[in-house]
Formats: sequence, C-alpha cells, structure tokens
Amino acid sequence: MSSTRDIDNLIELMAKLPGLGPRSARRAVLHLIRKRALLLTPLADLMQTVAATARECLNCGNIGTADVCDICDSEKRANGELCVVEDVADLWAMERSGVFKGRYHVLGGTLSALDAIGPQELRIPRLMDRVATEGITEVILALNATIDGQTTAHYIADQLDGRVRLTSLAQGVPIGGELDYLDDGTITAAMRARKAL
Repeated sequence: MSSTRDIDNLIELMAKLPGLGPRSARRAVLHLIRKRALLLTPLADLMQTVAATARECLNCGNIGTADVCDICDSEKRANGELCVVEDVADLWAMERSGVFKGRYHVLGGTLSALDAIGPQELRIPRLMDRVATEGITEVILALNATIDGQTTAHYIADQLDGRVRLTSLAQGVPIGGELDYLDDGTITAAMRARKAL
C-alpha cells in the first residue's frame, strides 16, 4: 500500500476543480500541506461544514445555508425588480458589482433542444409563479449572449409578454475594449444598440 495514496487522491480530486489541472493541483496540495495549521486544517473543517449545510434557496435558487437566502429574505430587496440569471455564478457576479438592489431568479441553465432541456427542467415555472405572486413589476433578463441564452430569453419574454416590464442587459463594446480585439457579433450588437451623445 502506497504511503502517499491519500495525498495522490487529494491531488486527483483537486485536479477536477475548474481551472486546476494535475500540475496546479499538485502545487496547491503541496502548499496546503506545508501550511497545514494555517490553511489545510481550517479549509478541511470549513469544507465539511459547507458540505453539511449548503443548500439551494427554495425561492430563487441561490446557494446559502438556509432554506431562503439573505437576498430573498431582505425586505429592502423587495422593490419589484427581478433579475433572471442562468446560474449562481452569474448571481454572484451581479452582486459583486453592487449595482443591482432587487431580487434574483436562478434558472439553473438554459433551454437546449440538443440536450433535451425544456422549461420544466429549469426553474421557469417557478419564475412564472413568482411574477404572479410577489408583486414583480420588472423582469431583467441577464442571460448570456449565447444561442441557448438568447433562445431562453425569448421564451421567457413570450411567456411574460404584457404581464410585466421586460428588459435585458445592454450588449456591445465593453469598457476598456478595443474594436480590433472584438468579435463580429459584439460589434454588430454594439452598432445596433448605439445611443446619441
């Protein structure tokens, strides 16, 4: 029996994380072992706690440690605005910006005929319920500018047409972006969404 089996298994598991390959995982594990008291032990304890307590918010699909997340629970966030995102990472990105002060709805993916993902496999029925019962006045579709993302946005827009104000995030040239480095689709979207100075 190998004396490094557990360490090898840890490296193998770490290599499965997004952004880490086998070499990066080996460096990370070696660093954690060297800083055992400062990093490894607290990390292991916290991972065990999170594994036992993490759950999806029953209302919006965010990840937290309670049945209803802090955002859904906050009365300050009940301003009638609901931002629809594909996954929790998108919600967290919006929260990092600090620009949105309403509530969210996480779909859990996008519609995809090729992958047999229809509205029932996503949280679209729950979205319709929330719009009907929570006093929602505006739904902001913050979905990725992919074919599946735009298909999903159009489907939701059709379902909610006439029920609430529908908006989407602007698309086009990013701040600090140079035209030479942008793809044709981004330039086209920017031209179509141009505004007066």
